[in-house]
Amino acid sequence: MILTYKIKHNSDFRIELAQAVEVAKIALETRTMSTTAVKHIGLKSAISNQILRKYSRNKKIKKISSVPLTIPGNRTKQKINTLYIPCIKLSIDISYIPTFLKVNQVEINHTYAFVSVTVEEKPEEKIVDYLGVDRNATGHVVVASLLNSGEVLKLGKQALHLRKKYQGIRKHLQKTHQFKILRSMKNKEQRVLRDIDHKISRSIVDFAVKTKSAIVFEKLLGINKGKKKLNKTMNRIVKSWSFYRLEQYVLYKAKLAGVKVVFVDPSFTSQICFRCKEIGSRVAKKFMCSCGHIEHADVNASFNIALRGKGVLDHAENEVCMRGGTGSPKKATHNRKCDLKPVRKNKNGVSVGKL
Repeated sequence: MILTYKIKHNSDFRIELAQAVEVAKIALETRTMSTTAVKHIGLKSAISNQILRKYSRNKKIKKISSVPLTIPGNRTKQKINTLYIPCIKLSIDISYIPTFLKVNQVEINHTYAFVSVTVEEKPEEKIVDYLGVDRNATGHVVVASLLNSGEVLKLGKQALHLRKKYQGIRKHLQKTHQFKILRSMKNKEQRVLRDIDHKISRSIVDFAVKTKSAIVFEKLLGINKGKKKLNKTMNRIVKSWSFYRLEQYVLYKAKLAGVKVVFVDPSFTSQICFRCKEIGSRVAKKFMCSCGHIEHADVNASFNIALRGKGVLDHAENEVCMRGGTGSPKKATHNRKCDLKPVRKNKNGVSVGKL
């Protein structure tokens, strides 16, 4: 598994970065792969070679604004808690980076060094329980429930309040024409929300490791392409919903921890009663069913997701056993329809079959 770490280098590379732009321009004009053609610029050949390879081969690049200094992993030297790059005489502190197999490459801009390393993945642990994760655009960002033990996690309620807070700040600054302050806080909201997503994903993976659980997600596709029209407020909330970013954070953390992640079909998960499998009614965050089950709507949905994940994994194991093989099948079962189907009832409340 390849991970990239962002490290502040506290060095001045303005001359080298300007030279890198000149090399990239020559690469676009001549499509040359030879460092001899750019030797007069003065950039080290180890760096100019990487730039020529990138910009000479990629015909889609038409304009160049900035070019990072790219150093291959074999041109770096690793010492105790330090990564040294001889061609630019730079030492980078890597004491907080976990144990890795090798350095793939290092990219350097004016402020940061992006160190790409290969990290060994842990083998997947034996599954004891199933953690269903329901992601939400309103309320708690994540509601996660354990299928067997019934434990529930509710995380990230502050995210929606932060979005509303920064929306109000931007609105006030625009009305009062304070555009300088508005530009200075351009990416502050996203930095805060990314930090929240990182902490939520860490909590989910740590909880899954502690309970020896598989993490089960809904396979959410086309969220912003629906035909249903939303009001102005809900449209803004859905457009800023970071469900995919959170999913990616959980995926790479789960790989490092040896936790299984499963994706299931999202249809009817928020409409079915977890206990009787019949269609219930939902008012805001309250779910009610004719069987007498009353539950938080997101908790009910997370239990349904966990149950579908169990069905997916059980089905995969059965297929392997029938073939006489070991391990998990190669083909993923993300979109496989689960046996958990809503039950249709007539006017008198009598079940008449599945939808």
